[in-house]
Amino acid sequence: MPEKFTVLADRFSCHAVPIIPAAAGASAGAVSDTLARPLQDLRISLTDRCNFRCVYCMPKELFHQDYAFLPRGALLNFEEITRIARIFVACGVRKIRLTGGEPLLRKHLENLIEMLAQLKTPDGSDLDLALTTNGSLLARKAQSLRDAGLKRITVSLDSLDDATFRRVNGADFPVAQVLHGLDVAHAAGFGPIKLNMVVKRGMNDQEIVPMARHFKGTPFILRFIEYMDAGSSNDWKMEDVIPSSEVVRRVAAHMPLEAIEPNHPGETAERWRYLDGGGEIGVVSSVTQSFCRDCIRARLSTEGVLYTCLFATSGHDLRALMRSGKTDGEISAAVAHVWRERADRYSELRSTKTAPAATDRKIEMSYIGG
Repeated sequence: MPEKFTVLADRFSCHAVPIIPAAAGASAGAVSDTLARPLQDLRISLTDRCNFRCVYCMPKELFHQDYAFLPRGALLNFEEITRIARIFVACGVRKIRLTGGEPLLRKHLENLIEMLAQLKTPDGSDLDLALTTNGSLLARKAQSLRDAGLKRITVSLDSLDDATFRRVNGADFPVAQVLHGLDVAHAAGFGPIKLNMVVKRGMNDQEIVPMARHFKGTPFILRFIEYMDAGSSNDWKMEDVIPSSEVVRRVAAHMPLEAIEPNHPGETAERWRYLDGGGEIGVVSSVTQSFCRDCIRARLSTEGVLYTCLFATSGHDLRALMRSGKTDGEISAAVAHVWRERADRYSELRSTKTAPAATDRKIEMSYIGG
């Protein structure tokens, strides 16, 4: 097995069982970290598997046909996911996003969504329940997901050009099927549907303006995401990053834009509106303009490991607590303790002139979701 591949596999085991404070008891209630950032958003990975091999996430040279994905018994079951979600909601979470890998590969996903849709915040409000997908299975799943209680969908879409799309997804999957899935999801009642385009220089940056033009005036909101140094398998280099400012300049040169206010505090996307009323785009400047100071997100891996940053090097094993018989109060206290100790601000500290050191052992984005 190649050395780099071995390191990839080993990285997933970099976690420890979190401490349960001595005074653990009832629900911890809303919590904030050392930088006064509240815990309000939980992203749950449902599987480490994906049917795409996108070059910036799961390159097929590493995630090949013999790659050892997690065994079924290692994954949290739906009852465990719902239990841990309930605990996080009691700690202040108001939004849950289901991710992967590709979450639509998880069998009977609708059953999980029905369970999560029953959860309420302490003030009795519904959760903001969302899902991110590559769209390959969306046409066959959209209506059942909507019926089960899913509120919002975000679809990854990196190109409209079929040859480029097939090359980027690494699985020779046609873009037409994803576009069909978007239409079916819209007809099912999802809207507005957000589309995430990861922009990498020399890969698909020629598609910036065509993508903007195609989705202008439609029910879909296109967001351009800077190519990130998440994980260590994508051979990230700063020179491959197209800054969001350049994306905005390119689009505005053809379709004038104006900046608008965020929808809510902690929103990662900077919003721009077409001056002629044709809708909006978003840009996520995860490399060139850090938004660490507003980050309110926790991430839970498919095997129940809690990560407090997308660029984390280690996590906290909540599955071990659940399967060892700990009470909800004890697990809630452990989660609150982890969050109160949180001081992550990787993007804020990152040098914009040099790539991360090769020794940085960050968790792969495909393992904890984007």
